[in-house]
Amino acid sequence: MQATLLTNLLLPLALGVIMFGLGLSLTTDDFKRVARYPRAVLVGLFLQTGVLPWAALALALLFKLPPELAVGLMLLAASPGGATANIYSHLAHGDVALNITLTAINSVLCLVTLPIILNLSLEYFLGAGQYVPPPVQKIVEVAMIIVLPVAIGMAVRAFAPVFASRMEKPVRLLSVIVLALLIVAAVAQAWSTLLKWFAVVGLACLLFNLISMAVGYAAPRALRLPKKQAVAISMEIGIHNGTLAIFIALNVLQNADMSIPAAIYSLAMFFTAAVFAWWANRRARDASPTQA
Repeated sequence: MQATLLTNLLLPLALGVIMFGLGLSLTTDDFKRVARYPRAVLVGLFLQTGVLPWAALALALLFKLPPELAVGLMLLAASPGGATANIYSHLAHGDVALNITLTAINSVLCLVTLPIILNLSLEYFLGAGQYVPPPVQKIVEVAMIIVLPVAIGMAVRAFAPVFASRMEKPVRLLSVIVLALLIVAAVAQAWSTLLKWFAVVGLACLLFNLISMAVGYAAPRALRLPKKQAVAISMEIGIHNGTLAIFIALNVLQNADMSIPAAIYSLAMFFTAAVFAWWANRRARDASPTQA
């Protein structure tokens, strides 16, 4: 897997446009609500930083992954949620404001947690530590892709609420179309990598994705958080920033093999998240209005 026009330009541009559309459906009250009820934020952060790395380590040991692939899986687990999580949460009628809040906090938090987890993984699996600096540049890029377009969309909603309301359904349809095109492009780009490495690490990546999404939904519900917040947390910790993981593997660690888990995971999560969004929508339609 390597950085290309798709990952460097088209994907960020498409996500930026869609994040602008999400901003059209948000108000400052959505974020004030998150601030008033911080338990969902704390649960999401704990699952992201305190549970997922251990799940990835267990899978790496269970499947006896080669050291480079094991480090790649740990790198993926240490990466924050991506902008795509916000889009899928929107499609699944999750709490998008919570998603954006978690993505922003996680992206800053990973400046500390990602180098620690990755350095420990390098030491454990390869036997030699290698200093990994905080990915400040990529975090700034994440902010530009997520926070700035959302802020612009919210400003448009504040000053032109009628226009924002009219655009909500077209933007949701645009999100589905763009995601479908991105999936097709990503599969076509990484097809040879997928065929070559899926037998070695594919099942571990798929299980890690399913575990992440299942824990992300079940744990908040067990703690009696609303379903919309559970959907948001599930998407947030189940859809990792694969682009960040690939960037670090290729440009910081300079090891293409370590980017393979992120490449395979990034393909799998498109489909599993789509199925989860469909399931969440179906449950929302079947549920009575009085249910949480």
